[in-house]
Amino acid sequence: MRNRTRSSGAVGLLVVAVVVLAAVWWLGRGSSEAGDPSAARPGTTASSSSAPSASSASRSGSGSTTDPASGLPTVARADLPREARRTLDLIAAGGPFPYERDGVVFQNRERILPPQARGWYHEYTVPTPGEGDRGARRIVTGRDGVAYWSPDHYATFSVVEEDP
Repeated sequence: MRNRTRSSGAVGLLVVAVVVLAAVWWLGRGSSEAGDPSAARPGTTASSSSAPSASSASRSGSGSTTDPASGLPTVARADLPREARRTLDLIAAGGPFPYERDGVVFQNRERILPPQARGWYHEYTVPTPGEGDRGARRIVTGRDGVAYWSPDHYATFSVVEEDP
């Protein structure tokens, strides 16, 4: 009986080790693609390596830029989907919002946005045509008025630049 307990414990440890290794592989598989150092940094994409550095972040023409305060890419409000622009208008007007969870505190668990005190950020749903639920698109706002666009449920963010 004692040997059976030892062997089932060893099998359990083996299963845990395999699960941990699989998780490490899954989480790390995008960070070493093509030797791109930006791939290891949350909130960046492989295409962001061609974006100007934070020191040259002023918007020039239609090129991609980086926000100097957060290091995140920027997106012009005019380049957002129509539904995202409507959500920004609702936020500016103070509502009414179509989803119960609109305006709740965003926890920043992903740690992609600049660190701030709890309650600094609030999240809003951006409807996705054809989706039966809230979908993945969000706008997150900070107390300082900065708005962040996430098309993929907080996997990536861009700072929304207001139209000139």
